[in-house]
Amino acid sequence: MKLKLKTGREVELKKLSVDERDELMDSVSYDMEGEEVKIKMMHSTMTKFIRIGVKGKVTDEFLLDLTFSEKTEIFTTIQNDCMNLGEKKA
Repeated sequence: MKLKLKTGREVELKKLSVDERDELMDSVSYDMEGEEVKIKMMHSTMTKFIRIGVKGKVTDEFLLDLTFSEKTEIFTTIQNDCMNLGEKKA
């Protein structure tokens, strides 16, 4: 799946295997503050999602070249479009 970021940069997202989806979901840790849900360790979590979810070799140089906004957009897209998939027969 090709993703055109708001900045114009394009990345291609992988079709994640069940094991990759599970690994990513298991790495997310949440913290509750009243009604508000916050993700703990946000930077390392986004890096892991991008390294696993973006097609091709995701180098440190590639990651360092991304803005925080681009990282957030990629992370959010992977969470929403690649992870929230229903089971064929639950």
